[in-house]
Amino acid sequence: MPHIPKSTTDTLELVHFEPALASALQPAPDYDVQRWLYVPNTYSEYRYILGTRGKKPLICVGINPSTAAPDALDPTLQSAQRIALANGYDSFLMFNVYAQRATRPDDMERQLNPLLHQENRKAFRYLLSLSEHPAVWAAWGNLILKRDYLMDCMRDFAADGQAAGARWYTAGPLLKSGQPHHPLYLKGDTRLLDFDIQSYLTTGTAGK
Repeated sequence: MPHIPKSTTDTLELVHFEPALASALQPAPDYDVQRWLYVPNTYSEYRYILGTRGKKPLICVGINPSTAAPDALDPTLQSAQRIALANGYDSFLMFNVYAQRATRPDDMERQLNPLLHQENRKAFRYLLSLSEHPAVWAAWGNLILKRDYLMDCMRDFAADGQAAGARWYTAGPLLKSGQPHHPLYLKGDTRLLDFDIQSYLTTGTAGK
């Protein structure tokens, strides 16, 4: 079943990232926490992180989460995992520019929830801290154009990545629009290419 937001996230009592992470690191009854990182660790209207644990993870940055959960990856995350493994990574960590669950990005809320973005940014910084040389895959496709606030969020994540010494990649060449490919329809052996995130943010490739 698709996930349709029940309300805007400012009406929710958000679980902040740190306590959500602490809970996610504890044993869970319905999945193996030694294999999965799932924050929050129960299905809700938002998700900060979903991925597998390893020593060499690839951080995959999409637009917003859908229905995926541990041991129940959707086609997009299945593709992301295949591409990560094909490029020499032992795990993948799915992160999103905006944390609100919505199977259709058109259903995302119209206005940015600053608190949700703040907590999501903490999640991204945590993922960056897991590697000495973080690898980040830009994988949002043209969906980043769905809401004006998404590019503003992306600028914050780019700054966090720069501070952590992250290296950015795209899977295959850019789309004609200048956006990086979404994982869903890519071949499993698609190679990762260097992606200049700073140039992307300053040269109008966001379609504006």
